[in-house]
Amino acid sequence: MQIFGVDIGGSGIKGAPVDLDRGELTQERHKVLTPDPATPDAVVDVVCEVVRHFGWTGPVGATFPGVITNGTAHTAANVDKSWIGTDIRKLVSDRLGGVPVTVLNDADAAGVAEMHFGAGRGRTGTVILLTLGTGIGSALFTGGHLVPNTELGHVELRGHDAEKKASSKAREDEDLTWEHWARRVQKYLAHVEMLFSPELFIIGGGVSRKAHKFLPLIEGISAEIVPAQLQNNAGIVGAAMAAADE
Repeated sequence: MQIFGVDIGGSGIKGAPVDLDRGELTQERHKVLTPDPATPDAVVDVVCEVVRHFGWTGPVGATFPGVITNGTAHTAANVDKSWIGTDIRKLVSDRLGGVPVTVLNDADAAGVAEMHFGAGRGRTGTVILLTLGTGIGSALFTGGHLVPNTELGHVELRGHDAEKKASSKAREDEDLTWEHWARRVQKYLAHVEMLFSPELFIIGGGVSRKAHKFLPLIEGISAEIVPAQLQNNAGIVGAAMAAADE
């Protein structure tokens, strides 16, 4: 079974058809830079461009970097604030000619994919996926079940929004060495571990491709820490899974 997944991020919007039996993209993903400003109309234009690139006319699953309930955005940390209160499901569906659209938080989508096909498969304890990208997204699972919209990137860490210091964007913006950034990520993981006592951290986002450069530098965390197996395709796969479920 194939369903289309599209992952809306603060820096890029990417999508592809997904084989839901294997959790793999069936074609090379198509990616377009997120417009600036990332307003609803501008972003949905790009989402439609990505979907139509493949000639796709069926159901679509989409991720969004913010709290989502019933297809509506309630926060918008790394895109334009005009998203707040927007019915994303209806907006995208209308622009795609009325096809069924399912929307969920971007990190939740990545987490669902990793729990089913990737690094979290078979784990029944408390598992936290963290996407280190433009911001920090989080997905919390207990007993294999998702606790949606946790947004742990916004916990306060030493007087700052955690993602402002420990995201991949913070590393790039401040030109930090991998060692310096790893210390920041370590402090963040220690704080999240104190709050939730997970058995496993899964580190996702684009930087997961370079996990060997920073994960071995992180010390003092009791939980196992592993890179996401689906890497930066996890959101696309999870979006497609959500659309299939709905």
